[in-house]
Amino acid sequence: MTRKLFLSLLAILLFLPSQTSAQSETAVPQRTYTSGDSYLVVEVLDDDLIHFEAGQGTPPAAGTPLGTSPMVQKTDYPGPTSFTDDGQGTLTTAELQVQVDPQTLCSTVWDLTKEEPLRLTAVCPQDLDARKSSLVIDPAATQDVYGLGEKFRTPGEPNGDWIGSERDPGLFGNVMEEFSGGMVGNAQFPILYALGAGRDNYALFVDAVYKQEWEFIGAEWSMTTSADPLRWYLLGGPDLPDLRADYLELNGRPPVPPKALFGLWVSEYGFDNWAELDDKRQTLNANQFPQDGFVLDLQWFGNIHPPSQMGSISWDLNNFPDPAAKIADLASDGLGLILIEESYVDDDLQNFGLMASQSYLVKACDTCGPATIREWWGNGGMVDWTNEEGAAYWHDLVRQPLIEAGVFGHWTNLGEPEMVAPNSWYAGLPGLDLHDQLANNNIYNLFWAKSIFLGYQRNGVMQRPVILSRSGTTGIQRYGAAMWSADIGSNFDSLAAHMNAQMNMSLSGLDYFGTDVGGFHRGNISPADLDELYTVWLANSALLDVPLRPHTENLCNCKETAPDRVGDLASNLANVRLRYALSPYYYSLAHLAAQTGSPVVPPLFFYYQDDPQTRDLGDHKLLGRDILVRTVTEAGVTAVPVYLPAGQWVNFHTGEWVNSSGQWLEDVPTTHDGLFQLPIFVRAGAIVPQMFVDVQTMNMYGLRRDGSTRDELIVYVVPAPEPSSFTLFEDDGRSTAYQSGALQTTQISQRWLDGQMTVEIATAEGSYDGAPASRDNVLKLAVGDAVITAVSLNGTNLAELDSMEAWETAASGYILTNSELWAKSGTLPVAEAKQFVVTLDQPVEAVAEVEVAVEGTAVPTQTPAVSETTDSEPAPNRTPLFIGLGIALVLLVGGWLYFQQRRSQM
Repeated sequence: MTRKLFLSLLAILLFLPSQTSAQSETAVPQRTYTSGDSYLVVEVLDDDLIHFEAGQGTPPAAGTPLGTSPMVQKTDYPGPTSFTDDGQGTLTTAELQVQVDPQTLCSTVWDLTKEEPLRLTAVCPQDLDARKSSLVIDPAATQDVYGLGEKFRTPGEPNGDWIGSERDPGLFGNVMEEFSGGMVGNAQFPILYALGAGRDNYALFVDAVYKQEWEFIGAEWSMTTSADPLRWYLLGGPDLPDLRADYLELNGRPPVPPKALFGLWVSEYGFDNWAELDDKRQTLNANQFPQDGFVLDLQWFGNIHPPSQMGSISWDLNNFPDPAAKIADLASDGLGLILIEESYVDDDLQNFGLMASQSYLVKACDTCGPATIREWWGNGGMVDWTNEEGAAYWHDLVRQPLIEAGVFGHWTNLGEPEMVAPNSWYAGLPGLDLHDQLANNNIYNLFWAKSIFLGYQRNGVMQRPVILSRSGTTGIQRYGAAMWSADIGSNFDSLAAHMNAQMNMSLSGLDYFGTDVGGFHRGNISPADLDELYTVWLANSALLDVPLRPHTENLCNCKETAPDRVGDLASNLANVRLRYALSPYYYSLAHLAAQTGSPVVPPLFFYYQDDPQTRDLGDHKLLGRDILVRTVTEAGVTAVPVYLPAGQWVNFHTGEWVNSSGQWLEDVPTTHDGLFQLPIFVRAGAIVPQMFVDVQTMNMYGLRRDGSTRDELIVYVVPAPEPSSFTLFEDDGRSTAYQSGALQTTQISQRWLDGQMTVEIATAEGSYDGAPASRDNVLKLAVGDAVITAVSLNGTNLAELDSMEAWETAASGYILTNSELWAKSGTLPVAEAKQFVVTLDQPVEAVAEVEVAVEGTAVPTQTPAVSETTDSEPAPNRTPLFIGLGIALVLLVGGWLYFQQRRSQM
């Protein structure tokens, strides 16, 4: 009897783990909850990613993956590493727990990775039976909200988050709207980042193509839309970098742009003929500006004066004769062309008939002809980019010949779309019966960019597609699109507000975002005010915008956009050259963005979110992780306050070291040696590869006016006791071959230990067509006031040089200049590692203390009180407890049986 009892208990113990594994599903778990006629489906895609759908009527069939919009790319998630369902509405992964209220269908989400479970939010679907439904969001402990795409908010204000505000769209969503003397973009990227204290955070992505109205006022926040059903994702993670990377894993990371896109592109509305372009080209070259190309507005295809050529997408040969020869001529100077195209097609053109006859234009109804639009450009229709067959036909008809002729890129304009017919009928979303303007408005530019991306692939074009888009939504980044803030006004108020929009666009996954440098609508600005505005604007854009594109309305041929013709010439030249000098760093950041989803130009708080002083600062930007840029967006400014997070920093312009405990520097100058330049600080441990730039530099690819070659690798390093590294990425800069492995990487590392600073340039890995087999290596080391006793390369001491003239002519050696040590190796194979060791007689002398915080600028550090909640605490996972109790029981019974058996034998 006792033996049978023991065996029974043992069987129960062995059965417990099998019960647990049945609940710990390895596939994507999905649970459906119903309340009346409403339902909620919870789909657990990963430990930190939950997908929800709420609607009326019959829910999706069990086990059927939830639907997604065209914004979403990844749908093949493997599921969480662990999962339990208590059968009472509580779903638990290794990182998140969701508690579903069966009556309200509200889902409360907890972060289980903290020391104590953290209640992130509760999301409640409401009005599911109405024309518009909502998500009601509990702020919980949220302190700041960012993201949600492009929106100009307050003139003159670069800072601030969404709390206390409404995020309002246009009539259909994406729109161009009036703002401070201009017309700026309002583009919906429905990703919200909610930040609590320290690194507490989550993200909410609403996967709805309809316009969304957000409100962050009061004790409950809301998002309202016409989508039916409502679908959203909740993303958890340890910090903002993780959240953004997961968001881009879901919706697609950006490919690496061609290297030339990081350069200067001069644009205006408009260049009337080749002669006007050549005039700009000649003076830019004479003033020794590097440049990568020109951007042509609608004059290139013949303008819109009757008869309108809108939609011809072919050269006006009267004003732009022999375009093939001109494209080749420009290419000989390292210059390219980006051409504007619009979606509108005038009904007097042959292209209109070709598209209308095949139902490739937006129609008036399913069985009707084209929906007619009468606007400033003429009368006609609009290409239906959601009709992918028609989009491919249009690409091959009008765009592919331009690509084959050597055109560099495509400027997709008016794509909100700017004007629509009231009765528009689109082919619509694949598999869905959604054809009206409201359902297709916000994905219009997404499908336009997709048609270009696929057109390159379909035609076997190795050149990377370049798309400069005025509007867009989540997902457009994966097709290689950059965006700009539309026809912005020429004033400091607009420039400041752009910085706030750029902050949110970076978080929304759009790395390549810029402006019309100097403003498009100049209004009545005086020449003197314009000179100051342009100089300041260009200084900002030279560090932040991709591409760097001055642009304005110039139908009168009385306005200038080129940086040698407006603003302070010397400052403009210095800032453009700085952009080119930093290009290897930007380009490596672009590769990291493509591989990992890390941002190119994030706001300061992105990497310092646990520092409350960084929150809301839209006027403090980072380049990658290591370079802090303080923007300037006011007139008459000669110095600005700069906030430095805790740590050691070096003033990029002066070489001065600063020890910050997390404080403000007062009155940091904006001029250096008479040049207007933004304050730049570089973090200790930073490694910044650079390009050699001088009067001979012509473009991003290193073409030089005198025909010489300067391909040395320059590495600017701010040493730190904590070892650090950076990977330099290099490829041909033009083709998609890097995606197939035609790529060279070089790891560069630094360490500062026991009076020695060591910088190592590792062996280059991989290769590409045109990769250098050998090159000089130049180290620029921020050493402050340190006394250098020796510099060695691979164990051999380098000679100290006594002048810059000697430095220029020597094959190798080192020199101290302006708080920096410059050392060069001489030409060495890239297949060999190089180790520079700098020996110090005394440590780097850093500033002991910074000035106290500027009065009135510090952000309050106290966190708002959290209101009481009736939500239950997260349900614990009791399976280990049950197993433990079972083991204890078996051991207890086994011991008792053993004691009884021994007793009977005595």
